[in-house]
Amino acid sequence: MKQHFLWIPVLILLLSGCKSLQEKGNDQFLSGQYQYAINTFTQILEQDSANLEANRVIGESYRLSNRIEKSEPYYRQLVEEEPSFNHYFFLGQSLKAQQKNEEAKAAFEKAKGYTSDEALLARNQREIESIKLAEGIENYWPKHELVNYKELNTPGPDYSPVLSEDFLYFTSGRQASGLYPATGTPYTQLFRARADGLKVDAGAVQALPEFRNEDGLNQGAIAISPDGNTIIYARGNSVSSKDYPETTLFVSYFRGAGFTQPIWMPVNEDETWYNTTPAFSPDGSELYFASTRPGGFGGLDLYKATKVANGDFGNAVNLGPTVNTPGNEMFPRMAADGKFFFASDGHPGYGKLDVFVAENDASGTQVIRNLGQNINSQDDDFGIFFTEYPKAGFLSSNRADGVGDDDIYFFEDKTPKPKIINILLNVYTKEAKADGTEAVLPQARVVLYGSDNKQQGGDFSNTNGRVRFTMNADSDYTIIASKGGYFSKSIPYTTKGKTPDPATLVQEVTNITLDTTLVLDQLILDKSIVLDNIYYDLDKAEIRPDAAIELDKLVKILTDNPAISIELSSHTDSRSSDAYNLDLSQRRAQSAVDYIVSKGVAAERLVAKGYGESQLIIKDAQTEEEHQTNRRTEFKVIEIKEE
Repeated sequence: MKQHFLWIPVLILLLSGCKSLQEKGNDQFLSGQYQYAINTFTQILEQDSANLEANRVIGESYRLSNRIEKSEPYYRQLVEEEPSFNHYFFLGQSLKAQQKNEEAKAAFEKAKGYTSDEALLARNQREIESIKLAEGIENYWPKHELVNYKELNTPGPDYSPVLSEDFLYFTSGRQASGLYPATGTPYTQLFRARADGLKVDAGAVQALPEFRNEDGLNQGAIAISPDGNTIIYARGNSVSSKDYPETTLFVSYFRGAGFTQPIWMPVNEDETWYNTTPAFSPDGSELYFASTRPGGFGGLDLYKATKVANGDFGNAVNLGPTVNTPGNEMFPRMAADGKFFFASDGHPGYGKLDVFVAENDASGTQVIRNLGQNINSQDDDFGIFFTEYPKAGFLSSNRADGVGDDDIYFFEDKTPKPKIINILLNVYTKEAKADGTEAVLPQARVVLYGSDNKQQGGDFSNTNGRVRFTMNADSDYTIIASKGGYFSKSIPYTTKGKTPDPATLVQEVTNITLDTTLVLDQLILDKSIVLDNIYYDLDKAEIRPDAAIELDKLVKILTDNPAISIELSSHTDSRSSDAYNLDLSQRRAQSAVDYIVSKGVAAERLVAKGYGESQLIIKDAQTEEEHQTNRRTEFKVIEIKEE
């Protein structure tokens, strides 16, 4: 990742052999050869450890080549001898990059005393606040795991992979043509390998075949359009004075038989502006990239350019202060759902570059979230690419456990697969016999409805009277059974509380078998059926609460059987006059009918009939029990309409 922070062009100066070490080192530093400058001034420090110029150049060389964590001892020496805002501020950044947070906050606090510049003080305060905010970061994807792709990585830099048309394209220092003077690491070029999602044929990596890699410069992060016909990449750090002075974006187009020779893109606008880390929008109509062009918020900012009529990209727009900071924002990645991923060292994080996401909260306001410590580290983490959004993809990092410099990692969602519970319900259909026994009732139609009243299944019971349904856990259902010549019947059924807690299960799949039975009564015209427990107060016809419970059962029968009409009859005992008993029974029958109508049953389906004492079951009743047998409420089906 070091190559992406170098904003000073590298110019090779012919140094005279008679120059002193300090002059030589200064020339190397001013020409951007930071690693050479470090080597030179380290020789001076071996003789004079307090040499301020040597400490300054080495500290600045590490900072400018994105290795600020290594600059701590040099800035410590500088704040002892030449305390200043910059020296304390850069010391604080070095300590922060190493997650020495308390020491970093102390350095930033001291920096306040060496400036009155409001912009510098604001940036300093932002660093202090970011340390505090970083302490409360939660993992954005708690179950994602990051793994080093060791088979793909080398001791040099390997980073920024993108998948296109069954190939993984990435940047690497393998097969380098030389060392980059600013960092002492190999020059990078573009490579590819066959891939299927996260599975990469790491043993068959080849140099980019679409066009030739150039020697003596860095070919950086690559972007490939969704249709595979456009390749854009960052190119820079050439040692030739005839080349472009800054890192810029180059483009190659597929034309007929192959790709064109890469050319400088107009979206760069100015040769002296640093432009890098390109990425296409999911539909290819927009190009995102990082740039140091004027008008930004500091360091590298992220911009968006729109494709114009001729296929170029133009009208680059800064993504604004919510995304961009006084630090560096790079490696953009727009997801299809509108979430925007990027790397930054300016938002609250764990040290250097972390991966963040910009998304809208519930109110529609854009917020920035750090992906958390299962993705980010105290080192550089960047270049996210999804192979299966958002569950799997690639990431680049130079964290300590890597194979070399920048390494390619892959990540996967390791959320445990939920334990599957299959609930099988056996519904048995039976008929009630006149002698009180029950018998198997085959060929009954049984239908299952969900809590949303939508049919979930249905079938005819087999010769054993059984129908089987597959059901969901913790769900409510209704089961309806019907057959010609029988009263249809519905019952509620729930699986709540009938299955084990999935957390206690060991097997991936557990089958639970449950049973229930529906008993159907024969539907016979004019056959009287006694309603038990229908009682009235003495000489009264009002429906008592206990009678209402029994009448509700009749309401359900009528609801389940919408084609029938019934006569509801009331009978008295013989202990009053015929006329009185006839009137009382009629009022009681009508009261029961009125109650049923109040529950939503159509009045035309009901006939109220009082029989008084004209149909005694026990004609010479003597005991109270015998009189109670005569006092009864009955119903009988008097009509069955064709459905």
